[in-house]
Amino acid sequence: MGESVAEATITSWLKEVGDTIEADEAVLEIATDKVDSEVPSEVDGVLIEKLFDVDDVVQVGQTIAVIEISGEDSSSAEAPKSEPVKEDEKEAPAVAEVSKTVVAAKETASPIVNSGERFYSPLVKNMAKQEGIAQAELDSIEGTGKDGRVTKNDMLSYIENRGAQPQVAPTKTEEAQKPTETPKQASVKPEALKPTSAPVKASGDDEIIEMTRMGKLIAHHMVESVQTAAHVQSFIEADVTKIWNWRKKVKDQFFKREGENLTFTPIFMEAVAKALRDFPMMNISVQGDSIIKKKHINLGMAAALGDGNLIVPVIKDADQLNLVGMTKKVNDLATRARENKLKPDDIQGGTYTVTNVGTFGSIMGTPIINQPQVGILALGAIRKVPAVVETPEGDFIGIRYRMFLSHSYDHRVVNGALGGQFVKAVKDYLEAWDPNREV
Repeated sequence: MGESVAEATITSWLKEVGDTIEADEAVLEIATDKVDSEVPSEVDGVLIEKLFDVDDVVQVGQTIAVIEISGEDSSSAEAPKSEPVKEDEKEAPAVAEVSKTVVAAKETASPIVNSGERFYSPLVKNMAKQEGIAQAELDSIEGTGKDGRVTKNDMLSYIENRGAQPQVAPTKTEEAQKPTETPKQASVKPEALKPTSAPVKASGDDEIIEMTRMGKLIAHHMVESVQTAAHVQSFIEADVTKIWNWRKKVKDQFFKREGENLTFTPIFMEAVAKALRDFPMMNISVQGDSIIKKKHINLGMAAALGDGNLIVPVIKDADQLNLVGMTKKVNDLATRARENKLKPDDIQGGTYTVTNVGTFGSIMGTPIINQPQVGILALGAIRKVPAVVETPEGDFIGIRYRMFLSHSYDHRVVNGALGGQFVKAVKDYLEAWDPNREV
């Protein structure tokens, strides 16, 4: 799912236990904060076990289902454990690791159990165990999932506001098991000292709108990015009069020849890719105390969706594309983003992101870095303004097309000099546009 995607939510199972499955046939649907997609089977076989339910959050790399391959000798699966199966050991050391993990998980499983018709996923049980949430307290949490199921987001919300929650009376069994504390042992838990936001009360005339699943995940990742990276911004204004006039001159001819609309976006993407090649230390990620310098320049292109959410498809090896190739790639990704037809591979592997805030009239913005990248560039609206024009004959006031470039970068690893030099390089590439350029 890509280095920035650590987990996904199962939204629906398309196959049931006992169903026959063909290779490349979709088995289930998953969702992340970036894209919804189907998970196909890699083999022909029969689905014999589902390890997770709808609304469960699964970590990347976990086993989610077991498929019995067609034509397998079932007797070999029932062979005594004492008999070595050399082929299995050769084929799948990773499977053995998964098996060990599953056994270890069972041995350390939380005593939390399902209550009546209420089902708790393994993730919810594990979170309850880690946070010291007892059965009675867990049963009191209001679930927003299907059939009132408690989801990961419900747990995160509850844990965050736990200090403001009314205490749930422990059961007799829990009270009996609780050790008696002396006055010296009693202490205030750190959780009780956490600041909690005051609840917002809605009046009778207010409309309450539930956040979408993608909206919740985006909100979580935006807050996480601000808490992770030391955001700082640099702003610069670029004169794009040459680009404006050149595009106006060639766009009709370009459409007739290529069948594609020539927008400003691929032109700006080309300039950003060139600047990243000049300043490779903007094309990095941070991992602990190490810096990962990326070999490929993969540009993320933030695109607004019809429901108000945002998605960032990625142009792979953007510095290797000419303007025609860049235009085709930009238009293809933008179209499929609007139609919700992007695939997981389309939104992974980005090394730097560009967002066009000028689409909606904003002249500048302070975008939040798309983790695990260290920079993001906001393109402001192109405006026709009076400006000082320098010529060999002297300076004069003229009508020019200008725009602001807003560069947000991670001050942990990018200092002000590098952040400023990079956005200045983008400006220089735009202003040095050849008005006689052939496409």
